[in-house]
Amino acid sequence: MFDFLVENLWAAPQRAGGSAAGSLIMLLILFAIFYFLLILPQQRQAKKHREMIASLKKGDRVVTAGGIIGTVVGVADDTITLQIADGVKIKVAKSYISSKLGENQSR
Repeated sequence: MFDFLVENLWAAPQRAGGSAAGSLIMLLILFAIFYFLLILPQQRQAKKHREMIASLKKGDRVVTAGGIIGTVVGVADDTITLQIADGVKIKVAKSYISSKLGENQSR
């Protein structure tokens, strides 16, 4: 009854007669797809984040990677001092600032 399935399963595998050039072209196409869908958008996002970090100044409201919202009161080489409440200041590495809040966004 299922003899035709068994014969197909045990049959010798067919080899595709592709050339090395065809394989190379497929590999290049696959790399191009990965580049345009994964690598390029990540590079753009990282550049945008670096520009945002470089533009931070006193008085900007920011959100840290840990979710802390504060106002920038000091900017050093690689750290930023945030005021998170009256009289409460913390130092945060610049790389851990995730976003800058606009004027219309508040606590």
